[in-house]
Amino acid sequence: MSSNSAAAGHVDVIIVGAGLSGVGAAYRLQTECPDKSYAILEARDAVGGTWDLFRYPGIRSDSDMYTLSFPYRPWKNPKSIADGHDIRTYIEGATADYGIDSHIRFGHRVVSASWSSDDARWTVTSLVDGTETVATANFLYLCSGYYSYDAGYTPEFPGIGSFEGQVIHPQQWPTDLDYAGKKVVVVGSGATAVTLVPSMADDVEHITMLQRSPSYVMGLPATDKVADFLRKTLPDGLAHRTIRRINAGFSVGMYQFCQRFPTASRKLLLKGVRKQLPEGYDVDTHFSPTYGPWDQRLCIVPDGDLFRSLRQGKASIATGHIKQITPAGIELESGEHLDADIIVTATGLQVVTFGQLSLEVDGAAIDPHELYVYKGMMFSGLPNLAWCVGYTNASWTLRADLTSQYVCKLINHLDAKGYDFGMPDPSGAAGSERPLLDLTSGYVQRVASTLPKQGNSSPWTIRQNWFLDSYDMRRTDLEQSMVFGVRSRSSVSA
Repeated sequence: MSSNSAAAGHVDVIIVGAGLSGVGAAYRLQTECPDKSYAILEARDAVGGTWDLFRYPGIRSDSDMYTLSFPYRPWKNPKSIADGHDIRTYIEGATADYGIDSHIRFGHRVVSASWSSDDARWTVTSLVDGTETVATANFLYLCSGYYSYDAGYTPEFPGIGSFEGQVIHPQQWPTDLDYAGKKVVVVGSGATAVTLVPSMADDVEHITMLQRSPSYVMGLPATDKVADFLRKTLPDGLAHRTIRRINAGFSVGMYQFCQRFPTASRKLLLKGVRKQLPEGYDVDTHFSPTYGPWDQRLCIVPDGDLFRSLRQGKASIATGHIKQITPAGIELESGEHLDADIIVTATGLQVVTFGQLSLEVDGAAIDPHELYVYKGMMFSGLPNLAWCVGYTNASWTLRADLTSQYVCKLINHLDAKGYDFGMPDPSGAAGSERPLLDLTSGYVQRVASTLPKQGNSSPWTIRQNWFLDSYDMRRTDLEQSMVFGVRSRSSVSA
């Protein structure tokens, strides 16, 4: 896989997306493949990805920042659960300090990519101000996440057209929205709803979180006392790595405990909720899901802010099904009516594959659902392509950084062996299959039939365990179940 100049629209590696994943990928390429040229194609006009897109009140991380941040760039903000502005500033700082900003091509919305085995390269088509532009690369690394930036998911609510107030989705939050003194209903029970309610509670007349069914909610301190102590006593880099491992251990341990002991973990989580709410509060109705802990993501409540708003009467929770939207609010099937001036549909994301771009290999269109995931990042039959997808049970960056390290190892391996491309063996994954994402969340289940699949054994599975993945990454067999080739379709099997 020879190195090439970045001139004439060709680079060694094209990275799609300039969020946490894309910036992290660029850093790894610069440090581990320093002779490779690269470009980041970013549809928006700023770095940050999720943390630049979402601007709703209270937007914050749903995991601790010592694991969400990069392992090589210490998180120095005192907040362990940080707001969107601070995360965006952190990403912008990394982009500038490491010289990554000069590699970003803003306003490039990638729409398609086509692989040619004869040329051993990807041809990537982007829309720039409505005009198609083409770039080529030897390796394509998709770091745009797994949800659509165009719009979130909103169900078809009966009567929504009759509502006389405003309907807002958090993904398109108006910068000039005035909700002071208004009655607000937030439809949803996930991390976004749990964040919005306490963030708006002090300014509205009243805010209600309307949920069809509850989510598990766990309170955590917004600051980390152990981290504060270690940062005072250890050098920055060592403190950051130590805290990162401690917090990753907590995340993995909590997930394993919930999965192996669902009854005990359920009792523990509900006990924590009851301690934060007045005696007699109907925890069983509003905070006790029908599914097991960590069958869907846990919702983090920093410093108990949601519980405080409920205790103070500034916010309330209604659990039930919507019968219809009325001109003045929402009528539930129980007959209860929730008055509203503003309805916020915190009803989830639109999960998409490969950032919604269409793929071809040697002229044949690729159906993502026919693909099997390989080591959580590559796909059967797709040469020189990786997709960066984080953990569902821990911080996104933990997995994203491992993926970027693997991509660099593979690129260097291709050079060392004289190959132009490598891909997971299409015949290796035959057999039983499982959904790509092992969550029962609605946003996952709605698109399960369109996403790639995983198998039941390594390397065709995604393990939700950073420690095991870290161990394997250091010792990974780069030729396991892989097929390698050179230009003009002269391929050899590893």
